Amino acid sequence: MNELSSDEILILLQQENEAAFEELYNRYWGKLYSAVYKRTKSTEWSEGIVQDFFTSLWVNRKKLKINTSFEAYAFTAVRYHVLHYIQKEAVRKNYKDSLRIAHIHHHNPTEEIVLLNDLRNRLSKAIAHLPEKCRSVFELSRRKNKTNKEIAEELGISEKTVENHLTKALRYLRVSLKELFLFVF
Repeated sequence: MNELSSDEILILLQQENEAAFEELYNRYWGKLYSAVYKRTKSTEWSEGIVQDFFTSLWVNRKKLKINTSFEAYAFTAVRYHVLHYIQKEAVRKNYKDSLRIAHIHHHNPTEEIVLLNDLRNRLSKAIAHLPEKCRSVFELSRRKNKTNKEIAEELGISEKTVENHLTKALRYLRVSLKELFLFVF
């Protein structure tokens, strides 16, 4: 395998050759990890992004249509994952900043306690109205801090199904609690 080009190994991969997959993994994991780490500065995110790429590569091995070199394809794929990571981090930062600004402009502990209790009650009621499977996925994710992969394994469903349930739950909760957020902010 060491003597084959990446494109030749890719052909073997499409034929479900596990040694070919392992060779691509060994050749590119370190390079891809370094490229991702330069942008994210996070070991956890870098490992996750590269691992997701290789998982996707194996899962979609029969459908792959690569018009460039494998190396170019791999670096482009992880670059998209990094961009998605940066977008998520920007949203988190904006959210934290808006909370900090809201706290600076308005500080009334009694009112905050009342609003927090009201939010908790409404949130609990809204969660109770979710379909059972959707509610289970949401609670495992948000209350038990489990990853999508852990939830999928625990419930015996795919990660994509977990993502769909979370999207559905968050959309429902956003709509259900919208009036409260308009009042608070």
